[in-house]
Amino acid sequence: MSKAKAKPTSKPKSPARPAGGSRSRRIAVVGGVAAAAALLGLVSYTATKPPAPGASGSSPVADVSADPSAGVYAQLEAYARRDPSDKLALGRADAPVVLIEYADFKCGYCGKFARDTEPLLVEKYVDEGVLRIEWRNFPIFGAESEAVARASWAAGQQGRFWEFHRAAYADGAKEKGFGKERLTVLAREAGVPDAARFARDSEGEAARAAVRADQEQGYSLGATSTPSFLVNGRPIAGAQPLETFTEAIEAAAKAAKNTPGGTPKGTPENTPEKSGAPEPSGAGQ
Repeated sequence: MSKAKAKPTSKPKSPARPAGGSRSRRIAVVGGVAAAAALLGLVSYTATKPPAPGASGSSPVADVSADPSAGVYAQLEAYARRDPSDKLALGRADAPVVLIEYADFKCGYCGKFARDTEPLLVEKYVDEGVLRIEWRNFPIFGAESEAVARASWAAGQQGRFWEFHRAAYADGAKEKGFGKERLTVLAREAGVPDAARFARDSEGEAARAAVRADQEQGYSLGATSTPSFLVNGRPIAGAQPLETFTEAIEAAAKAAKNTPGGTPKGTPENTPEKSGAPEPSGAGQ
């Protein structure tokens, strides 16, 4: 598990606030994030750890079952960016539920989720305005993971992130690797219009900084494997069955609806178009 320290999502700054109250609040926030980090880190590793020596084969679905009734950490809801201009997000910025995914394009479990589960969540919840999906690049498998993460960001700068995401997670794509020529092919499959710009952006400092920021956020949560998720502050680790996500999303939507003054941040008129969504027909391909 990463030893990176979780940071509080906010720091009381007002000098008028009693010192004891500020200190108590900071302790509570840090404690909540630390508890979630411990849960996410442990379950994430257990869900996707390498098979034991001598084990034959491996299931494409994680063995650990995430309980949707498990703890929700309100402090972690602030990790949702809800930025209408975020090119690596899908759905309304003011959706009542935000699913944050920390994933690696070389991760087999992530591909399983992308092909079998995510398209169904898009059809059932994103298209209905209930769910927003925010992607976080969390490359943990070396140089090719880093390269394809930057390439996905570069595709996003031309409005083709989700198409690139779909091409990179297509059945059998991981086995072909993510070398430089292969990334160019994926960009072409994704319909990225300017190949020269894509190549420049993929190697640029902006791409490196964006991927680094996503990584640091994941490590601060204690994530040690992929995929790892937050659903309105509820950690879920591994490519869990569809039911795990639907139950968590519906519980979060119900809680948001029943919370006075709990209208999500963001304005409907500034939300991005939903074009480029993973197509439900691609599930399981």
